[in-house]
Amino acid sequence: MTETKTTRSGQLGSRFFGCAVAALVCLFAQLGAIGLVGPDEPRYAWIARAMAETGDWVTPRLYGQPWFEKPILYYWIAGIGFAMHFSAEWAARLPSAIAALVAAVTIGWLGWKHYSKDLNSMRSPALLAPLLFATSVAAIGFARAATPDMLFAASLTLAMASAASALDYVAVSRGMDSAAPNSSHRGLVPLLFFGIFLGLAVLAKGPAAIVLAAGAIALWALATRHWRVAFRLAHPIAIAAFCVVSLPWYIVCAIRNPDFLRVFILQHNFERYLTPVFHHRQPFWFFGPVVLAALLPWTALLWPVAQEGLRLWREKSWNRSPGLFFACWAVFPVLFFSFSESKLPSYILPAIPPLALLCAVAFIRAFDRSKALATALSAAVGATWMVLAIAAFVAARRLDWSAAVPNFTPHSLALAGYAAIAIGVIVTVALAACGFRRMTEPIAWVVAICAIISVEALNTRVLPVLDRFDSARSHAAFMRNDLHPDRIFTYQLRRDWDYGLAFYFRRQLPEWSPDDPAPALVLTNPAGLADIEKRGRFRGELEERYVGILYVPVETAPR
Repeated sequence: MTETKTTRSGQLGSRFFGCAVAALVCLFAQLGAIGLVGPDEPRYAWIARAMAETGDWVTPRLYGQPWFEKPILYYWIAGIGFAMHFSAEWAARLPSAIAALVAAVTIGWLGWKHYSKDLNSMRSPALLAPLLFATSVAAIGFARAATPDMLFAASLTLAMASAASALDYVAVSRGMDSAAPNSSHRGLVPLLFFGIFLGLAVLAKGPAAIVLAAGAIALWALATRHWRVAFRLAHPIAIAAFCVVSLPWYIVCAIRNPDFLRVFILQHNFERYLTPVFHHRQPFWFFGPVVLAALLPWTALLWPVAQEGLRLWREKSWNRSPGLFFACWAVFPVLFFSFSESKLPSYILPAIPPLALLCAVAFIRAFDRSKALATALSAAVGATWMVLAIAAFVAARRLDWSAAVPNFTPHSLALAGYAAIAIGVIVTVALAACGFRRMTEPIAWVVAICAIISVEALNTRVLPVLDRFDSARSHAAFMRNDLHPDRIFTYQLRRDWDYGLAFYFRRQLPEWSPDDPAPALVLTNPAGLADIEKRGRFRGELEERYVGILYVPVETAPR
């Protein structure tokens, strides 16, 4: 008996260790493999760095001016990283990586509490759900994004997990929805945490947190008709905790900045949702493909999720299933933002943790129900890797690797692509065989290992190359010791390059004017170079190492 317990304990420890390694590699490995990219990362990082340097932890400032696009939580956490002298990329991205890990652990706890407390195999959602989430495209991508999105999703995940506990499914399943709220100290704890975490979500991204949480809970209450149970979440303790966490910063910032509420609430929330003022207009169905892409390589598991939902509907047992609450939590953000006039992929990130939990539960039940379905699902997951390998190969062929990689040959890229496709075929066959034998554990570990290898390959081989194409980091480092820093300009660059160069140069680079008669170094693109040549201001040749943007030496204007 003692030997059996020891063996089970060792197996459980190895499973936890394996899940932890997969999550840590996928979410944390080499956060600085590529410099800050896009318009958002360098902009948010600038604000966080400015907070750490100036000591003003109330007003977000971009280039010295108040900037009220997002609330304060991300800037506080990233600012601590800058104050501790982490590298710029680690300080800016570590908040998102930590938040992704918190979200993974939270859905693992939900799987343990609401589905199975048996952790002796990967058939437990408590182990499988965090692994699914941590190895998904959404988690890996947004854990490496210096933005508030993952903090927002993780805070909402914690809030909704607290709500699930506070709603007390046992009472609901017994028809006790008219019972008085639990007044014991133990019953008040989840209400307290619900208020705290919802307040953090409001500090992460604003009043959308209240809308998403309230909308999901209302959708659940509408489906189950357990309105009185749902109203338990409006307990004074929850409201007080929410106000204590969220309101102080909003009040102080509004006192210091009279325009704050108008700019943040009206312009960056109501106008963003109701009008295409920020030019992010997309069709109504936009988030459908986004969700499918976000769950890769586990997208095929949405099929058993749909089957499970239909089964509960036919049996009329859906109102007693915790899965209904998680489904409402997942569906409402997608539905709500589909009506928005501004749409970005990050908007539906709060839906991914509950979807990962639902996928894990449905995957396990599908294996128990049908050998044919288990085989088909396993093969589909494997085929997803093959499709991803082909897509990566096609995308890689469009880049000019020879400009950034010494001794590059197209033959080496082709060999790498064919090897990746061959591995995809092997993985597909292996997973189909595991599915035929209904072996969930090998499938989970094979996909986890593939995710780890893919992330490491991305970090060590791909991102360092893309760094020169898409990030201003290497360009700023190259010109850091320029003898005439005051004569470096930009010309017709996209705004992501403007923000990136400003962050790494620690100052805004002015836009070059063709009327400026003095010589200068102008950072531009091919269209800008053509315009400079047309004006007769450029003579010479560009060096091949100038990748991403062009360094154009401008001569004195002819008299």
